[in-house]
Amino acid sequence: MARDTTDQTPLSSVQELTDYIAAGNKPRERFRIGTEHEKFAFFRADNSPVPYFGDASISALLTGLQKKSGWEPILDGSNIIGLAEQNGMGAISIEPGGQFELSGAPLETIHQTCKESNQHLATLREIAEPMGIRFLGIGGSPKWTYAETPQMPKSRYEIMTRYMPKVGTKGLDMMYRTCTIQVNLDFSSEDDMRKKMRVSMKLQSLATALFASSPFTEGKPNGLLSWRGDIWRDVDNRRSGLLDFTFRADFGFRDYAEWALDVPMYFIVRNGRYHDCTHVTFRQFMNGALKGEVADPSPTMGDWTNHLSTLFPDVRLKRFLEMRGADGGPWRRICALPAFWVGLLYEDAALEAADELTKDWSFAEVSALRNAVPAEGLQAEFRGHALLEMAREVVAISKAGLKARGKLNGEGQDESIFLAPLDEVLAKKATLAEDLLSLYHGRWQGSVEPVFEDYQY
Repeated sequence: MARDTTDQTPLSSVQELTDYIAAGNKPRERFRIGTEHEKFAFFRADNSPVPYFGDASISALLTGLQKKSGWEPILDGSNIIGLAEQNGMGAISIEPGGQFELSGAPLETIHQTCKESNQHLATLREIAEPMGIRFLGIGGSPKWTYAETPQMPKSRYEIMTRYMPKVGTKGLDMMYRTCTIQVNLDFSSEDDMRKKMRVSMKLQSLATALFASSPFTEGKPNGLLSWRGDIWRDVDNRRSGLLDFTFRADFGFRDYAEWALDVPMYFIVRNGRYHDCTHVTFRQFMNGALKGEVADPSPTMGDWTNHLSTLFPDVRLKRFLEMRGADGGPWRRICALPAFWVGLLYEDAALEAADELTKDWSFAEVSALRNAVPAEGLQAEFRGHALLEMAREVVAISKAGLKARGKLNGEGQDESIFLAPLDEVLAKKATLAEDLLSLYHGRWQGSVEPVFEDYQY
């Protein structure tokens, strides 16, 4: 999220919170695809991380992009922390450790998504190249310690950094040393949201396996294929992971709002200042818990919107659904991740097939799979078989869904071509993480340094 919201509409009931989420319902013809991707900025000379301040820095990159693009700067105090497209369609933001993120505009096709990310990377490289800066596309920081990783001057991150060690063992690694590719997708009704949430929650670990690309930590193999996936097992389990109530047949918008109400807050913003609110839940806030602590203690719609953005389940519900399970990766995967989920969720027959395939998967089974995948990837066992077998079936459903969306889309080719990276994974029976480990033990001669050259954008 590039900008925290300051909508001052007062709140007084849980129904208003529920209605806010339900207002995301839209007709199919207005369905869009919003793709986000993060990458590690590094200096080409020595593969060191890029700090926020300085002539060659994260702030200099943002300032250069602002001048070139004309996008509106987003400030935290006097510091530039992001850019917003003038029409509010897209944004650029920085993650806590300087990971550079494009939050793409809501687009109609994967072809447009690929063009968008390609244009962004090309423009970014124009600004970064004279500074000696490049960008790495994998899921976990392969070399830098937490102490070596820069910290961005963003108020919400300061609050999170203080809070994370209180609620889990890996929250700081999540914030500072991981990257992801995500896609945001629409729903037409509560029933449509329910089905899409149910299917994608169950299949998120399969996506983690398919996109695993974080096998290194601090210069050596970490014993995992998705270090990022393992990190998410102990970040803050009150606000992240699988949500058991989404497995119920009658799950709806109100259930998600009720769950969110009982998750501790991070902050509220008043007159541009961030107030640490990690000691209260949103429900307690609604009941007056901040009276006497802040000048304006009554909840607003902006507070609710910001709170929803600080919840981290494997699939996040706002006015759209966010697929959160995948590691970051090379450019082709920025296209493959949205293609995978669009194929499954945006075409009726594919969604029905995926729902039928997963309908009797229990919460316990999916939880066990989520725990196994970070280390075992596609070889994790599910119902007596390697997950690889299930992955083939699910990718086939996605491919059929993409083809059914229309083979041309005005671009001359259907969208299923963007699943090619996943076809390669399935054909080789090996994830990108396993490819990286083979290189480490082979051509790279026990060093992670070449990853910066071989997997840069």
